[in-house]
Amino acid sequence: MKLNYRQTFFIGLAFMSICAFWQLYDNIIPKILSDTFHLGETKTGAIMAIDNVLALFMLPMFGSFSDRIHTKLGKRTPFIIVGTILSVIFMTLIPIADKNTNFFLFFISLGALLIAMGSYRTPAVALMPDVTPKPLRSKANSIINLMGTLGAIFTLIMMRILIAKVSRPDYSIVFFTVSALMVFAVILLVITVRENNLVKKTKELDVDSIEMNKEETKLENDSLPPEVKRSLIFILASIFLWFTAYNAVTTAFSRYATKVWGLQGGGFADALLVATGAAMVSYIPIGFISSKIGRKKTVISGIILMSISYFMGLFLIHYSPVIFVVFAFTGIGWAAINVNSYPMVVDMSHGSNIGKYTGLYYVFSMTAQIITPILSGALLENVSYRTLFPYSLIFSVLSLCTMIFVKHGDSKPVKKTNALENFDIDD
Repeated sequence: MKLNYRQTFFIGLAFMSICAFWQLYDNIIPKILSDTFHLGETKTGAIMAIDNVLALFMLPMFGSFSDRIHTKLGKRTPFIIVGTILSVIFMTLIPIADKNTNFFLFFISLGALLIAMGSYRTPAVALMPDVTPKPLRSKANSIINLMGTLGAIFTLIMMRILIAKVSRPDYSIVFFTVSALMVFAVILLVITVRENNLVKKTKELDVDSIEMNKEETKLENDSLPPEVKRSLIFILASIFLWFTAYNAVTTAFSRYATKVWGLQGGGFADALLVATGAAMVSYIPIGFISSKIGRKKTVISGIILMSISYFMGLFLIHYSPVIFVVFAFTGIGWAAINVNSYPMVVDMSHGSNIGKYTGLYYVFSMTAQIITPILSGALLENVSYRTLFPYSLIFSVLSLCTMIFVKHGDSKPVKKTNALENFDIDD
C-alpha cells in the first residue's frame, strides 16, 4: 500500500489557503488593534480569542454536519467552496476599516470573516483521513502540513515585502495577495479532486475496511472502550497544553519583537520564516520517521524539541542570529507534533464520524487558544514581556507529562503483501 502523493498534494490546497489566512490574522490583526485602535495587551488578547470562542462551537458542529451530508461534490467540498468565497469577501473590508480608523466596521467584518472561516475548516481537514487509509495518514498529514506551511510562508514573504516600515502601514495589498492565493488554491482543488470517487477507492484499499464495514453500524452508537477513552482524554489534554504554549508565542511575537528587540515594519517575519521553513523541510522526513518508530515517540520528541526552544528563548535579550536557531527548533518540533497528533485522534474514531473527531480535536486546541492570548496577554501587560517564553515552557513540559499516558492511536507498519514489496520505496 502506497500513498498517492499527487492526490494528497491537491487535497492539501484547502489547508494551504487556511494557513495562509491564519498567518495573516495572527500577525496583522493584533498590530491593527494595537497601532490603529490603541488597545492594551489584555483587550487585544481578548479580541484575538474571539475566533477561538466561535471555533469552539462551529468546528465540531460543521464537522458533524459534514459527516451526515452527501452531495455530488462530496461531503466536505461544498463547505470548502462556500466558506472560501465568503471569507474572501469579508477580508476585503478589514484594511478598509483600518485605513479609516473605523472600529465598528473592523469588528463586524472580523466577526463575519471568522464565522466564514470556521464554517469550512473542519470539513477541509477531515477530507484527508476520508480519502487516506489509516496506516498512511501520518505520511499524508505530513504532506497536508507541508502545504499549510507553504501557505504560511507565502503570507510571511508578502508581509516582509509589502509592509512598509512606518508606524501605520497600509495592509490592503497584503490582504489582497492572500485572498488571491485562497481563491486560486480552492479552484485548483475543485478541478483536481473528485471527493466521492476517492472515498470509494479508499474504502476498497484500506486494510481495515472489510472489518470496519462489518462492525461500523454496531459501533456507531457505542461508546469507546475504557482504555481507548483514557488515551483519547490524555491526548486531548496534551493538545490543549501544547497549543497553550505555542499560541502564546505566535499571537504575541510580532509585538514582542517590536517591544523587546526594537524591530520595525515586517522585520519580525524573518524569525517566523525560519520556523516555517524548518517545519517545511521536516514534514516529509517526519512522516517517514513516524511510520518507522511510531507516532507517539515522534510527538514526544517534538515536545522535547519545542521545550528546548522555549528554554533557549529565555536568554534572548537582544536580536541576534541565535534567534534563528531557536525558531528552527520550534518549527521542527511543531512539525513532529502536528504530523502525528491529528491522525492519532481520528484513528480512535469509528470511521464514519471522522468529522466529529476532527471537531473534537479542534475543541481542545481552540479552547487553549481562547485562554492563552488573554492569560499571556495579561502577563505581558502587567508583569513583563519577558514572561512569554517561561509561560510557554511550563505548558510545553506539562504536555509532555500527559502525552506519556497515551496508549492508543499509534501507527502500525504497513504489512507487505509479498517479500518483494519489502524492497519497494513509497512513491
